[in-house]
Amino acid sequence: MKIPAIAISRLSVYARHLARLKGKGTEIISSGRLADMCGVNPAQIRKDLGYFGDFGVRGVGYYVQELLFEIRKILGSDQQWRLGLVGVGNLGLALLKHREFTNNGYTFVAVFDKRAKKIGIEINRLKVQPLEAINYAVEKKGMEIGVIAVKPVLAQEVADILIRAGIHGILNFSPVQIECPMHVSIENVDFSIKLEKLCYKIKSQRF
Repeated sequence: MKIPAIAISRLSVYARHLARLKGKGTEIISSGRLADMCGVNPAQIRKDLGYFGDFGVRGVGYYVQELLFEIRKILGSDQQWRLGLVGVGNLGLALLKHREFTNNGYTFVAVFDKRAKKIGIEINRLKVQPLEAINYAVEKKGMEIGVIAVKPVLAQEVADILIRAGIHGILNFSPVQIECPMHVSIENVDFSIKLEKLCYKIKSQRF
């Protein structure tokens, strides 16, 4: 059964709120309260979870810790993932220092850049390496996901190098569409699209 991509995105939202509830010591939460926190209705939560099994107790709700564990297992965030960053400009540096990566099981194990002046610089105890070292990082450091934070003109070249090295997952922060073979999964993060969507909502509320 093909799971809608939007359902997977909502699972991530559920997990974020459940993690906060767990941190506060909440043991049980009703479907209604969880739905309110996540901005959906209870039926939507049940439908999304129903793709993967039967969760919750009728008349009681969801056990926070158990549901969080199951969702993380579904998403694969119950394990450690090794990331490699390509591009150490302002965005790349911000990503390296972002605590949400380490807090959610993602660890940068290698950093790369094409510019000679960046090679050898140490950032968060990782030395910036040339693109030619990507193969080594995949083979020896177990790098599994490539994070692209380079100029648009370089994005496809970098993606091709990552794919040839054996990477099967790419998180692309460059505002261009990258061509990848079917066996490679890619997620594009384009801030301008999000901003345009936000502006549209604001404009629509005015009229």
